[in-house]
Amino acid sequence: MLSSTLAALRATGMRPSGGGKPIKQFTIHLVTLDPAQGSEIRKTRPCVVVSPDEMNRHIHTVIVAPMTTVSRDYPTRVRLRFRNKEGQIALDQLRTVDKARLIKRLGALPAETAQQVSGVLVEMFALPDR
Repeated sequence: MLSSTLAALRATGMRPSGGGKPIKQFTIHLVTLDPAQGSEIRKTRPCVVVSPDEMNRHIHTVIVAPMTTVSRDYPTRVRLRFRNKEGQIALDQLRTVDKARLIKRLGALPAETAQQVSGVLVEMFALPDR
């Protein structure tokens, strides 16, 4: 299903905005999340790009998961250490943002952490047994 959607994106000829480097899945960027509403995570903070590279190449938005140093015992949080700080990737706070909100690239997730993030996302979006 996703591959047919991505093929359709390629067929439209859409190209990402800006002329910078391609935005890759599992890279960490400083992202402006304001304005936020209600319980959404706010302010400018590091976020992990979770949208696939194919989508990132062809549309003007990316899906990000904010990082936070506020620890919650949620199954949708993945622990990590980044820039000498303990924190979590808040997969329960996924946001689609325009690439203009990405201020700068800060790094990338280690392979093991990227695998954990991918596993949690699969669990979150798995179809329930019927």
